[in-house]
Amino acid sequence: MRYLCRSGATGRIKAFLVLDGPGTDRITSQALASRRFDVTITGPGGHSWSDYGVGNPVHALSRAVTLFTDRVPTSGPRSSFNFGLIEGGTSINSIPSEAHAKVDLRSESAARIDEMASVLLASVEEAIGIENSRGTGKVATKIKEIGSRPGGGLAPDAVILECMRAVDTHLGIRSHLDCSSTDANIPLSLGIPAISIGTGGQGGGAHTAAEWYQPDGRDLGLRRILLAVCLLLTND
Repeated sequence: MRYLCRSGATGRIKAFLVLDGPGTDRITSQALASRRFDVTITGPGGHSWSDYGVGNPVHALSRAVTLFTDRVPTSGPRSSFNFGLIEGGTSINSIPSEAHAKVDLRSESAARIDEMASVLLASVEEAIGIENSRGTGKVATKIKEIGSRPGGGLAPDAVILECMRAVDTHLGIRSHLDCSSTDANIPLSLGIPAISIGTGGQGGGAHTAAEWYQPDGRDLGLRRILLAVCLLLTND
């Protein structure tokens, strides 16, 4: 989507209708921004007994996670953070030479995401300092931003929203507007009309091993999609 929107092809594209997930009760018209980081902490490594006291990257990373979760703002704009992947070490009796964490930061406010990123950087630096003050064999860190999905939104009277509301009224669907991170983020951030809707049916347990989908009602979702496309074409 990022490539498509910036390749010049958007001169022929008037709007984006993104299909994401099940259901028919939502219209995502506000793009939730996010930033993602890879935190890497390295050290000399060694044996858990004979080299005890050498800086431990896993210990430092664990402390950084705790410092961040204790300090990140919790009031104000709706926001979230997640340490979704932590790796490090080769065996139970080896001091790791490296530890990694991948962090996802999201907020309805771009300023809040930047604030959370600053807290993350400060927490990692402090954790490194604490670990290095406890013994020999110092640890070091490298933080790399590995993803940035911009925010944006539609005006309440946008044509694409009016079309979607008309379709839902015709089908008897009671939908609501929401804010989420979808493939509509990039066009919305560039001022290109875009919404994201479900494809019908019911589902739950997203991003878990128990994720499920029930196709009952899928026909309503397909009718909604087709009518929306037809109405958007007639309003071109």
